[in-house]
Amino acid sequence: MALVEGCKHSLDISVPVEDVASETNRVTEDVQKRAKLPGFRPGKVPASIIRKTFAGDIRQKVLEIIIPRFLSQQFAADNLNVVGTPDISDVHFHEGEPLRFKATFEVVPEIELGDYKDVEVPYHDPEVTDEDVSKRIEEIREQKAQYVNVDPRPLENGDHAVVSLESIGGVEEPIKQDEMVLEIGGADTLESFSENLRGLSPEDTKDFEVTYPEDYGSAKLAGKTVMFHATVKGLRRKELPEVNDEFAQDLGDYRTVDELREAIRKGIFGQRQYEAQQEAKNKIIDKLVEQHDFPVPETFVERQVKNRVEQSLRAMAAEGMDPRQLKLDWNKVKESQREKALHEVKASMLLSRISEREAIHATRDEVDKEVERQARQTREPIAALHMKFEKDGTLGRIASHIQTEKTLNFLFEHARKTTES
Repeated sequence: MALVEGCKHSLDISVPVEDVASETNRVTEDVQKRAKLPGFRPGKVPASIIRKTFAGDIRQKVLEIIIPRFLSQQFAADNLNVVGTPDISDVHFHEGEPLRFKATFEVVPEIELGDYKDVEVPYHDPEVTDEDVSKRIEEIREQKAQYVNVDPRPLENGDHAVVSLESIGGVEEPIKQDEMVLEIGGADTLESFSENLRGLSPEDTKDFEVTYPEDYGSAKLAGKTVMFHATVKGLRRKELPEVNDEFAQDLGDYRTVDELREAIRKGIFGQRQYEAQQEAKNKIIDKLVEQHDFPVPETFVERQVKNRVEQSLRAMAAEGMDPRQLKLDWNKVKESQREKALHEVKASMLLSRISEREAIHATRDEVDKEVERQARQTREPIAALHMKFEKDGTLGRIASHIQTEKTLNFLFEHARKTTES
């Protein structure tokens, strides 16, 4: 008898007496071969004594063998795609009677696909202006800037001061930098630094306070007021390279500035197009999730909640925070991630079903190319990395990712793009 409720199923299974007896005899014989009891030679202990002495062990071993075997047979017979490990209960195991037990488990549901082609989504190819290209060239000039030492004089806006900086209060872990370059009045320089260093000359020293904003990039400094002892060690002037054909040639395989500008234009367009298409693909998936109503295995949702929480923990650690000291209510944290996790699981299941319907999959060549790309990045031998990925399951994850991306591309290609208002 089977009970079905969404993705949750339960089966009442009865194993015939003859199967139970046969397996019990086999296990008993196996125990008999290894048993060592006083007064008997190894392997010569009578079966009746073995059954009595090792009754608990024999019972456990028989259950461990029979239950998975008959469950697998029933799953195959009912064509069930089971998720996770079944919960076994109501076990009735008595000599001379059939073995009866109840198995409760979740299955991957059958998803009835609606129309997933011709989904309406706002999209248009991005534009790249001359101003965008010029801005990027200015960024490159900034990266290629050289800093020339200037004769000592009082610091003023636009100067790049070389400063020795040491904290003398306000932080638990001392801050010390022998040569820190700060642009006086610069957008990336906190006003407190500019205000207190402006007017000082090389060799001058000064103690002053700096209050860091609450949203400062370093968690250790955010919102804190730190007292610094600063010494001006030097003064530099920033010199930007002139934009000419020589500048273009220094950057790569370009003969002229015009060739450089065209390459930059294509690069900006490619990046913006990728971002715009990713946004459109996300909207397509959101629509498909909204249009398809189907049950989702709780096991999948819990797994995704766990993934999201672990990502948050890694992000906190990367910012220098110790999650253990935040006194978070982890049950509330997990619950806050549940809705997004459910959406992501439904999206993943839909994409998997669509890729199955459309016979979209990752080819071996595509997987090999990705392994080669990662091998170049990590400077590892391709064959060794391939073997490692095969053992730890990374190859399967790579294939799954490629399949997902190809399915998203398929949906985008078949979508009905509309101009955003």
